Amino acid sequence: MSTAHRVVIALFPNVDLLDVTGPAEVFALANRIGGRALYDVRLAGPQAGHVTTAAGVRLVADVTFDEVGDRVDTLLVPGAVDVTPDGPRALTDPEVVAWVRRTAPAARRVASVCVGAHILAEAGLLDGLTATTHWSTAAQLAADHPNITVDPDPIFVRSNGRVWTGAGISACLDLTLALVAEDHGEGTALAVARELVMYLKRQGGQSQFSVPLAHAASGRRDIDDLRLWIAEHLTEELTTTELAARMGLSQRQFTRVFRQQTGTTPATYIESARVEVARRLLETTDLPLPQVATDSGLGSVETLHRAFRRRLGTGPGSYRRRFHTVA
Repeated sequence: MSTAHRVVIALFPNVDLLDVTGPAEVFALANRIGGRALYDVRLAGPQAGHVTTAAGVRLVADVTFDEVGDRVDTLLVPGAVDVTPDGPRALTDPEVVAWVRRTAPAARRVASVCVGAHILAEAGLLDGLTATTHWSTAAQLAADHPNITVDPDPIFVRSNGRVWTGAGISACLDLTLALVAEDHGEGTALAVARELVMYLKRQGGQSQFSVPLAHAASGRRDIDDLRLWIAEHLTEELTTTELAARMGLSQRQFTRVFRQQTGTTPATYIESARVEVARRLLETTDLPLPQVATDSGLGSVETLHRAFRRRLGTGPGSYRRRFHTVA
C-alpha cells in the first residue's frame, strides 16, 4: 500500500476558518471514498495548542512549525485579513512567512488559499509567476508585488508546475478538488464533489461573485463626481468625447487621467458598470433579456451576451439560473 500524501496546513491566529477546515474536509472525504488513507493532514502552528481563528472558533495545532521538518508533500497556506475603512487588507505574519520560506523548497507542491497568496508572495514564492487571490485584495497584491502577474478572476491558478494559488473563500474547495484530481484522477475528485454537493469545475471565474465596481475613491474629486454621473446615465450614449467635454479636458488628457485614477479605460469602466446593473436585474427581477439589455444600457441582447462572456465568463441566461432570487 502506498504511503499517504502528507498535507501540512498552516495555522495561526485570526486565520480564516474555512481556509483551514474546507481543504481538510475535502482530503478527509477523499480518504473515505478511496477506502484508505490517501492523505495525512496535519495542522502546523507557531506553538502547540489552541489557535483562535477569525470566526472565533478555536483549532488545535497538531505540530509546531519547528516540528514539521521536510516531510511535506503539500504545503497549504491559508490567509487572514484586517477590515479597514478602505476595505479588507491581507495580513502577513513575519513568523508565518519565514516558516513558509524555509519549508516550501522541500515540499512537492505549495498552494495558497484565498489571501494566503500574500504570504506566498512575501516569502518570494510567486516572483515572476501568475497568481490569484480573493478579488477584494487583488489590487493590494499587485501593488505590493509588481513582479507578480495578478489575475483576480480565476478560481485557482497553477504556475510553474508546483505552485497553486486559489481565490476566496469557498474557492478553497475548488482548489483542493483540483489537487485531489491531480493525485488520484478526476473520478475520485468528482466523487468528492458529489459528496460536497458542488461542481467539480465551476463555470466562469470569481468575478461572477465579486462586485466589479468596488473601486476605492480616486484622488480627484472631479473623477469621482464623473463616476457618479456615469452611474446615473448608463442608458445614454456615453462617448469619450462627451465625458471629456464634461471635465473640460481634451480626449487624450481625459483618457490618461481617467486611467491613472481608476486603473482602467473609460469604455471598460462603463461596460463594467452596465454589466453590474444587468447582473442585479437578472438576480432580482423576471425581466426578459431584451429589457435587461435596454435598462442596463447595453442596448441589445447580443451586446449583453458579449459583455457577460467577456466580463464573467458565462452567459446572462446561465447567470440568472444560478443567482436568481425572485420567488
